[in-house]
Amino acid sequence: MNSDTPSEPPFDGPPDDENGSGGKPPGEGQPGGGQWGDGLPNGGQPAGDRPEEGQPGSPNPANNPSENPAAENPAVRARVPDHVAGGCFSTGAIVMTGPSEFIVDFLQTVGRPHRVAVRVVIPHAVMPQFVDALQKNLDLYKGRFGDPVMPTPTPNPNAEQRRPTPQEIYDDLKLPDEVLSGTYANGVMIGHGATEFGLDFLTSFFPQSAVSARVFLAAGQVPRLLDSLRGATKQLEDRRKGNEGNQ
Repeated sequence: MNSDTPSEPPFDGPPDDENGSGGKPPGEGQPGGGQWGDGLPNGGQPAGDRPEEGQPGSPNPANNPSENPAAENPAVRARVPDHVAGGCFSTGAIVMTGPSEFIVDFLQTVGRPHRVAVRVVIPHAVMPQFVDALQKNLDLYKGRFGDPVMPTPTPNPNAEQRRPTPQEIYDDLKLPDEVLSGTYANGVMIGHGATEFGLDFLTSFFPQSAVSARVFLAAGQVPRLLDSLRGATKQLEDRRKGNEGNQ
């Protein structure tokens, strides 16, 4: 798969506290929260919240938003495999645009060599929903805790030099074999505490949603991640408009 130039250079910075995550996984009592994505069969319920009759699509008030407003934002119950339960703290990310998906490489840039800790593959169609949910969660955070403390950028003595190519960027990153193919996600649950955000990336397939990757970010990193995700989305929109204009 050939990916375009990353929409933004990787962002990085130290975590807000010495222990990294310091909080509970999303969906376990943290303030705020949000979700995006689908993957449920027509008329079905999120995994673990099926109609009383025991069959997806059976008559039930939960299937009718007009009778049950909470159905517009149903709670997602996802299985958490042992190998992702501990999560991974990330200090930066690179966002790339592929032909049919976005690739988000979450980095660990504390110590050397810098490494790609988690690679998440997100379909084009659901990235705008992810951006919207992350923005709403950030707004909730600001309402409760104020603006997150942004990391101080490291001075670059070679600021006037050309921007490195994607190959040069990845030449300086350790990319383990088990991360190369990435982890697919068509949904996410978002939570936050006072110092960090937690992202539980999901595979939302019937009959059971599952957490495919768990990532923690210092709260101050979230605005920069949002900028990178928006940049990648705009890059895709511009490409599509260019292709339409050439037809």
